[in-house]
Amino acid sequence: MSLWLISLFLIFSFWIGSGFTEVAIAVGNQTANFTAQQINQGEKIAKKAVRAAEKGDFSLSEIYWTELINQFPDNPAVWSNRGNVRIGQYKLTEAIADFDRSIKIAPEYPDAYLNRGIAYEGKRLWEKAIADYNHVLKISPQDPVALNNRGNAEAGQQKWENALEDYQEAADLAPTFPMARGNASLVMYQIGDRPEAIRNMRNLVRKYPMYSDMRAALAAALWVEGQQGEAESNWVAAVGLDNRYQDLEWIKNIRRWPPTMVQALERFLNLS
Repeated sequence: MSLWLISLFLIFSFWIGSGFTEVAIAVGNQTANFTAQQINQGEKIAKKAVRAAEKGDFSLSEIYWTELINQFPDNPAVWSNRGNVRIGQYKLTEAIADFDRSIKIAPEYPDAYLNRGIAYEGKRLWEKAIADYNHVLKISPQDPVALNNRGNAEAGQQKWENALEDYQEAADLAPTFPMARGNASLVMYQIGDRPEAIRNMRNLVRKYPMYSDMRAALAAALWVEGQQGEAESNWVAAVGLDNRYQDLEWIKNIRRWPPTMVQALERFLNLS
């Protein structure tokens, strides 16, 4: 069993695998030398780690994954998952080391490549990130998270058309994965297709009213269009959900909105 955690601490989404024994068995029966009691105890610790990560307590989650690494050092999933929560703490070099270890144990385990690509993005090593996402897509050609994240790295290189193509393909493959369609909307705004971008933003906010990223983007875009009332109502909702959108440096360097979208938000914040 796996679940998506969508994190706007950076601009990516990542996987946390709670059923770590399933992954181990899939890559070579890594649990064969352990008793049923040890495996059951490991599953309990893994669930605690996932719950801590869901609550945003990445440091506690890291402690749990480290405990599992000490008990199951040949399980690639526990290394990859500790790398994930290290990303959440912006420990990017340490996270990459964990993903490297996971890949060494199980070279065809795609999650570690996906997650290492995220860490490379955090370091702005776009080509390395894209290489990892391409590897995931070689294993699983229709992986929407890998497509979305490759779009992120391409956007980091300002290859807007390439990014838009990947975002749209990801959104088509996974209609319930709103981040891909949201990212596509931001790039549409960047390349000048503002009416379509705003239409998509409105649709996303209507369908996902707690989607703070799109509410903030919609507020900025509508302000530029002179629709102050609707802009302000979306802004109140956005900052009520996540007050980081008031910080332009966070938007530019961590969330990494496209430049034109950042400029629109700056105009809104300055009431210009």
